[in-house]
Amino acid sequence: MQLNKGFEMSSEWEHIWAPHRVEYIRAGTGPHETDCPFCRAPQLEDKEGLIVFRGATAFVIMNLYPYNTGHVMVCPYRHFGNYDEAEEVERDEIAQLTQTCMKVLRKVASPAGFNIGMNQGFIAGAGIAGHLHQHIVPRWQGDSNFMPVIAKTKVMPELLEDSRLLLSAAWHDA
Repeated sequence: MQLNKGFEMSSEWEHIWAPHRVEYIRAGTGPHETDCPFCRAPQLEDKEGLIVFRGATAFVIMNLYPYNTGHVMVCPYRHFGNYDEAEEVERDEIAQLTQTCMKVLRKVASPAGFNIGMNQGFIAGAGIAGHLHQHIVPRWQGDSNFMPVIAKTKVMPELLEDSRLLLSAAWHDA
């Protein structure tokens, strides 16, 4: 594809279109400013809150809107939005839980790789910017197919609760 002034768009780059997010961009805010799901989830039973594991300062939770099967997040219990606000004990447990998530996911799902990361602030793409959370997304060769492009649908081969049960059961062996 030819762009202005002779620049050519590389076919190596893909775009993800998320028009539903424009309302937050225009408002300059994001969802969940007064009702944080990461503060609410630990108050629920694990099954209802989609919690895989509870640590001392942080917990592991299934992503309600996963990018892939087994997509989990590590969240501190304390409500704060930026990584540099984490206390040392929180930072260390988030790192330890992330490593354990990788071990458990390898055991129960055999991914070929992982996407791991945090979006800091609404401007950086955090859907829940007020509460720090780290994504751990298992990846497999060919895990993307035509469904998102053709039907605006992501095929998830496993239910969230089934994934949560598998991960929870394997957690203590990791």
